[in-house]
Amino acid sequence: MARSLNMVQLIGNVTQDPEIRQIPSGASVCTITVATNRAWKDTQGQLQEEVEFHNVVLWRGLADIAGQYVRKGTKVYIRGYLKTRSWEAQDGTKKYKTEIVGDDLLLLSPKKEGAPSPSSPSPSSPSGDGPIPIEEIPF
Repeated sequence: MARSLNMVQLIGNVTQDPEIRQIPSGASVCTITVATNRAWKDTQGQLQEEVEFHNVVLWRGLADIAGQYVRKGTKVYIRGYLKTRSWEAQDGTKKYKTEIVGDDLLLLSPKKEGAPSPSSPSPSSPSGDGPIPIEEIPF
């Protein structure tokens, strides 16, 4: 079998507060949208800019961390992979959605006034068996 690579890396700004929910198994899932932009000069030398919006899904511990620390406007680094899911719509048509499933999340924005600090309570571990030590939070 030939090797392949499915990896995405983004640096951008979160466009709205995270949406967090629990699935029936109890695992947390968080969805965010990250905006990235690129700029280039066209053939006439005029500066052009384009914004792209990326749907990102974070699971378990990363979902909990994002829910506690990420807000609209937060600059983040996301590393993950592309995943396309499909479903049948009510009208019988097949729908598809491609998302980035995040494996790593780094906060790049400076800490805001009133944000949790190491002396504040730590987020719970994904298994729910106690706080995560501050040195294990990936940012």
